[in-house]
Amino acid sequence: MLCSPAAPVRAGGARDRSLAQLPEGVPLVTALLDLDRPLPPAGTLPERSAVIPPPQLPYVQRELIARATAAGPRWQSLARMQLSEQEIGMGRHNDHANAGVLRRIIGEHGWPGVPLVGEDGATAAWQIALRADTDAFVQRAAARAMHAATQRGTASIRQWAHLHDRCLLNAELPQLFGTQYLRGADGLELEPVTDPDTLDARRAEVGLPPAADALRDLRLRLAAAPRTSDQKNDGASTASPTESA
Repeated sequence: MLCSPAAPVRAGGARDRSLAQLPEGVPLVTALLDLDRPLPPAGTLPERSAVIPPPQLPYVQRELIARATAAGPRWQSLARMQLSEQEIGMGRHNDHANAGVLRRIIGEHGWPGVPLVGEDGATAAWQIALRADTDAFVQRAAARAMHAATQRGTASIRQWAHLHDRCLLNAELPQLFGTQYLRGADGLELEPVTDPDTLDARRAEVGLPPAADALRDLRLRLAAAPRTSDQKNDGASTASPTESA
């Protein structure tokens, strides 16, 4: 997927983060570097609304779904270490282009949450943001905009937790919710995480299962057939250039 067992590094090109630490004095949930406004504690975030209105921007919904659907087989092959280095490089160009489209959408409409693009469109936007490793500005802006949408109940907190972790790791900081894994010599390895002893408590605050359960689910899913396009994904266990659980 991302790497060979002998070289446990991420396909996104980031350095090994085994020694990454939060700078002294930086609050855990505000560690998105140049994103200036502090985030409230994860436990204060409400779950998204159960009422799903018709999408207000169906043309944006169609574009997001089409882009995520087209990239889906490649993402799944990457998760199973079935791509060559050349294919991985070509895929990065595609992900960068998708990130540019997401940047335009966020600039025009804010985060494309459920009211704007439906649940499937919002999930597609999140998938694109999660894989926007070549454009840190877009990825962090997406995380900020998506966080605001979770407070309005129009985006998934569970999905946001994955994106937040992704931004932290790409900023050479340990993740907060323990959603990101990489392939190492001994199989899946959890990327560096802040305060592992309280990890499950933080995961519970955003509706994620215990880390051990999530890792078991991730291993089973990667050993099984790839997901089909009609299977929903709310962030409980997702594949990405770094494994997510």
